Amino acid sequence: MNKNYETTQRCPAGSFAYTIRSGDTLFALARRFNTTVEAITAINPGIDPNNLQVGRIICIPGAVTPPQPSCPNGFFHVVRPGDTFFGLSQQFGVSVEAIMRANPGVDPNRLQIGQRICIPGAVPPMPPCPNGFFYTIRAGDTLFALSQQFNISVQAIINANPGIDPNRLQIGQTICIPRPVTPTPPCPNGFYYAIRPGDTFFGISQQFGVSVEAIMRANPGIDPNRLQIGQIICIPTF
Repeated sequence: MNKNYETTQRCPAGSFAYTIRSGDTLFALARRFNTTVEAITAINPGIDPNNLQVGRIICIPGAVTPPQPSCPNGFFHVVRPGDTFFGLSQQFGVSVEAIMRANPGVDPNRLQIGQRICIPGAVPPMPPCPNGFFYTIRAGDTLFALSQQFNISVQAIINANPGIDPNRLQIGQTICIPRPVTPTPPCPNGFYYAIRPGDTFFGISQQFGVSVEAIMRANPGIDPNRLQIGQIICIPTF
């Protein structure tokens, strides 16, 4: 086979381009994409089934685009280091056989970190959220929009939700929104107060009999329009 193959590949109608990855075989690709080894070989003249080269682009017959996995009665799990079908079956309370049936073409012995697989018949676990709060994804939500809404970075949200796919948020999915880490303001002549739902500086000023201006002076750097539930502020008493 000529090793100076093209880095791009034009595939005929009814097929799509696929980039060979480590561990791929024509047999595994035929199973994954519901075709045959013979069909793949026929559409890629000169291919050597025993010497697939990582990074080479070949054509897969039988579809215009790769089939998208579905998981109507379960949820998607992103494979992490050390994951196995047996371990996942124990973690989510579903049999190994059920996971295999829900993921035809996935080789249990060649799971790849970052690969998305379907966990059937199980409710997605709630992520731990010790320093934040849970949020349910709504139509139109993106991690960037949530980062703006809750004044936290996209990376902080990703770190708080290991395995989350930022490009495939699902309506009804529960994620953890971590609270921004902000320094506690000094409060030598007052007391600390934790922000509750609906709080505003004006409401707090009325509650404790202190002016809005005094609260703002005691909490430099805090944006009164972006108060966070659980955020600690100083209520001055002078």
